[in-house]
Amino acid sequence: MLSKRIIPCLDVLNNQVVKGVKFQNHRVVGDIVELAAHYSQQGADELVFYDIDASTRQSGVSPQWVSQIAKTINIPFCVAGGIRSIKQAYAILNAGADKISINSPALERPQLINELVATFGQQCVVVGVDSNLVNNEYVVCQYTGDSKKTLQTTRSTLDWVKEIESRGAGEIVVNCMQQDGVKNGYDIMHLSAVTNSVNIPVIASGGAGVMAHFDAVFAKTSVSGALAASVFHSGYIAIPRLKQYLQAQNHIIRV
Repeated sequence: MLSKRIIPCLDVLNNQVVKGVKFQNHRVVGDIVELAAHYSQQGADELVFYDIDASTRQSGVSPQWVSQIAKTINIPFCVAGGIRSIKQAYAILNAGADKISINSPALERPQLINELVATFGQQCVVVGVDSNLVNNEYVVCQYTGDSKKTLQTTRSTLDWVKEIESRGAGEIVVNCMQQDGVKNGYDIMHLSAVTNSVNIPVIASGGAGVMAHFDAVFAKTSVSGALAASVFHSGYIAIPRLKQYLQAQNHIIRV
């Protein structure tokens, strides 16, 4: 059985790390490179960087800060934000990222998933899914980096994750929007439905508030990893202590 991954998420806005609640009211929490180095030293398994307004401003991620991260840390990291072409993906991977993630661009043109997989391989391609509960059904949202431009699509989340898998993506990150930043725990029911629908790795995102929430999502779903932001940025949960706790709960954790 593979180790469960602990993944700090760094939302990037104007080249600074920010954090919001339910994808709104973002505040600056630190410098990209300094936080990346901190989490690498703390024992994070991976890092994920989301340039949260790249899609809405119709531009891609800047390879400059990606290159700085690659020179600073020695753990895998994934970069997302407005990647709409092979050329943009190549620039990010060539700058040192291990994976690229697409979200709104995949909804705009699903064939992009196929093209990225064919060019770079399945292991490099992650698709993010921003999912919200609407009238007792989970639906996919788009352009969530800017609350004024966020769109609720007509796509069912479960239908979309199945399509993502069929197009060859190597991993899915499910962002449960109603849980984002509120620290009430991961959406176990939703994540269980997603992991039961696909056979590729699924990463849980949205809702971590205490260490027991990580235990619950690993015990009650088959997610491959848990992503969190504010509990790590604030120092409320230290990664070494979290890993020790999860090992004590009999989870397979890389230390």
